[in-house]
Amino acid sequence: MAKAKSKAAYMISVVAEQYAIHPQTLRLYEREGLLKPSRSEGNTRLYTSEDLERLDVILHLTRDLGVNLAGVEIILNMREKMREMQSQIQEFIATLNRELAARSVPHPEPEERNSLIPVMVARPGPSANPPPNRRNR
Repeated sequence: MAKAKSKAAYMISVVAEQYAIHPQTLRLYEREGLLKPSRSEGNTRLYTSEDLERLDVILHLTRDLGVNLAGVEIILNMREKMREMQSQIQEFIATLNRELAARSVPHPEPEERNSLIPVMVARPGPSANPPPNRRNR
């Protein structure tokens, strides 16, 4: 049986100290649904690198841009929807490229000898010039 890959996880006290915020603020973000840390068997909050990236965004929005928590929730939801749409667009483009590649396979030219009437390709030559206009005489 393959062992599951373990991710680095940080306890709430470490995260609070690293980001210079009170642990109660992290609990508030969790209650508001902005962060969803995993839990250990002893029910300790464990923050992964993805949680910390999300926390970076939350803190940038609240500290630097002055967005309230309701606004942060809307922005985070919009970012997630945009990620999903980008994934769908990339999938659509890949499908479209496969379809175009399949259609661009060269098709053999119809053989001239199978024609009922002989097919000739017109080649421009010296006789391709139109005769001079006779009205101007």
